[in-house]
Amino acid sequence: MKTTSPIVNKISTLTGVAIVVANMIGTGAFTSLGFQLNDLSSPLVIITLWILGGILALSGAFSYAEVGTAIKKSGGEYIFLSQIYHPLVGYLSGWISLTVGFAAPIALSAIAVVKYFPFANLPLKWTSIVLIAVITFIHTFSLKSSSKFQNISTLLKVILILILIIIGLIIPETSGTNFTGENYFSEISTGAFAIALIYISYSYSGWNAAVYITEEFKNPKKSLPYALIGGTLLVTILYTLLQYVFLKTATISELAGQLNVGTIVVQKMFGEHIGNLFSMAISLLLISGISAMVWVGPRITSSMAKDYPLWSLFKNNKKEIPKMALWLQFGITAIFLLTGTFEQILIYCGVLLTLSSALTVFGVFVLRKNKTHNSSSGFKSPLFPLFQILFLLFSIGMIFFALKQYTFETIMGISNLFIGYGTWLINKKLILKQ
Repeated sequence: MKTTSPIVNKISTLTGVAIVVANMIGTGAFTSLGFQLNDLSSPLVIITLWILGGILALSGAFSYAEVGTAIKKSGGEYIFLSQIYHPLVGYLSGWISLTVGFAAPIALSAIAVVKYFPFANLPLKWTSIVLIAVITFIHTFSLKSSSKFQNISTLLKVILILILIIIGLIIPETSGTNFTGENYFSEISTGAFAIALIYISYSYSGWNAAVYITEEFKNPKKSLPYALIGGTLLVTILYTLLQYVFLKTATISELAGQLNVGTIVVQKMFGEHIGNLFSMAISLLLISGISAMVWVGPRITSSMAKDYPLWSLFKNNKKEIPKMALWLQFGITAIFLLTGTFEQILIYCGVLLTLSSALTVFGVFVLRKNKTHNSSSGFKSPLFPLFQILFLLFSIGMIFFALKQYTFETIMGISNLFIGYGTWLINKKLILKQ
């Protein structure tokens, strides 16, 4: 009897890199600069922020590669923290991912897609909801179709950004922006710098995307580090150059507070007509970021469904597709779109995701002391513990300044954990009844 190879429906290293890049390159690259310039005026400080954001993301990628090749299971922080600390810690992390970790960034990305689309005055919230519904529907079919769509759309997105960077570097400066160190040290030591780093962290979010689908790789031990580290390094270079081009092309007053900074820049580069075409291209290619998050997020819910009866409805179907979890995520995203503003959603999810990531990075210290997981065959983070300490220090700082400046949004985010704890108690009772 002919048997099917177990790796036929698995994904390649290239697809893993594409998932990481697609998750990372999204709204933040084209929107967060405007928020940063509300409180910071030194272009050199802005460039420093983006480089620092890349270093922090790379520090996280090193750590997650080590944890992921030690544990080798899909589900990301939910699986990692359950095994490293306690099932409750992992459950709350999974709850964060289920409620805000992917739904909120998907909502933000959809807003950006509609904002950037130049040829129709579409209703922002409802158009975003329809767009996410269509992408969700596509991902209910098969892993193969999801992989193809992700690879092609991510490649086109990277090509578009490279075109913008190359042209932006070639053409003469038009903004009159001064890239000297004026006001550098006075701004870099302020709370505004720390808050801006939260926006940067959101822009770099997605560097850990591959750990949510570890078991879908043909060779997780090899593919996971390549996907996490390679994808993060590529995006760091692209992001830093892209922000330099933005600052070189448009003035700070033109960009400050604006959501669609990419549109402003490309219109200055090419004129209104060609600029609108580029703006439309940016809008369409941001869809690949939505697609990547729509794909990855429900895998956490389906992992939780294996362990907790309250979520049993959201298990994978016979094709290993978490169909019901996909639609649950869509519903939560729609609620975010109908009730929250762009900045509120960003802060709300940013604090929780930072907390969850910091616990995972600290897990590297725990695993290195745990002989069960301390396998020489797994990936080892270089220069240990330098990158882990760096990541943890900045994570704590960002949470502190977010609590200080955005108290309401931060408290709302943290209060979400108490709701998660309530569902944990319900699950425990259901398990006892079984």
